Amino acid sequence: MKYGYARVSSQDQNLERQTQEFIRFGIAKRNIYADKKSGKDFERTAYLKLIRKLKQNDLLVVKSIDRLGRNYSMIIEEWHKITHIIRADILVLDMPLLDTRAGENSLMGRFISDVVLQILSFVAEKERDNIRSRQAEGIALAKARGVKFGRPKITLDEKFKSTALIYAAGNITLKEALRALNITRSQFYYRYKMLKESQDKKS
Repeated sequence: MKYGYARVSSQDQNLERQTQEFIRFGIAKRNIYADKKSGKDFERTAYLKLIRKLKQNDLLVVKSIDRLGRNYSMIIEEWHKITHIIRADILVLDMPLLDTRAGENSLMGRFISDVVLQILSFVAEKERDNIRSRQAEGIALAKARGVKFGRPKITLDEKFKSTALIYAAGNITLKEALRALNITRSQFYYRYKMLKESQDKKS
């Protein structure tokens, strides 16, 4: 039996392009499973339902390897479970080398796919390390130039304190307080919370 698995990361993204690829490949619509969820783990409703149906010699087709998941170490574990424990096959349409079938010699197909997947995992991990390294270097250079990181420190001036006390007493509306201080609602509430916490510490 052939199954297709499609995934997009958010509800407003379209699955149509992936599902049409599966239909062209000859997979029946009833055998196409799809999730609209992040690929950070495999706790996805449609995917778990598909894995429960998957049996030995079945074929699982995905459009690209990142549709299976974005964490390569987790993908490798899941790949091993599907190909070595369930003993089903996997085909990645965008990367024909990731095809565990390989004709009559399925052992060779599994071996080549496992090696390719390990290489992809290494490359992805190396790229993540490079990105982290570039970010660290950029932060260090910015700090050397005097750039400050994090939320800027907020001081509660006397105008805010007096206006907040008048608001708390019910003598002005929130709208009037915002107009007097020339700040947004969220900025007011953030400072108001800081003021209350400082007063609670003193009491």
